[in-house]
Amino acid sequence: MKTTLKISLAALLSVAACWSTAQTVSAMRSSEVSAVDKAPEVQPYLGSKPGGHALIQRTFKEQPPLVPHKVEGFDDITNEDNVCLDCHIHKEVRGQKIPQVKESHLVKPVNPDAPEINKARWQCNSCHVPQIDAKPLVENIFKGNTAAK
Repeated sequence: MKTTLKISLAALLSVAACWSTAQTVSAMRSSEVSAVDKAPEVQPYLGSKPGGHALIQRTFKEQPPLVPHKVEGFDDITNEDNVCLDCHIHKEVRGQKIPQVKESHLVKPVNPDAPEINKARWQCNSCHVPQIDAKPLVENIFKGNTAAK
């Protein structure tokens, strides 16, 4: 009886193994998993120079603001040099009102004349990202809702 059970189990496992190798696995983007990924086409950023584009509406509560201008050509952000702060540490630049770094990103207590960025939050582009107008790689049915509750 034990021998028959072992042979039946071995046969069943062999059939399952052969069947699984015959199946092709596809990615969500309708290509085979083993296919080489094609690099996406380079798209231009929305907006032009800073201040030349309207703010981008947030799609969910607590979403970090999105960058409404291109950042190509900006220096790399380091903890010693951050080109974002050249403008966003102030409420107004060259007569234009712009979004200012929030208090949560500043060292406490905040000196209104010389605000200082918290060194734990110096890498702006970890959360605040520029946008491009590109077709999604996969279908997305997300509908944002930032209405107050």
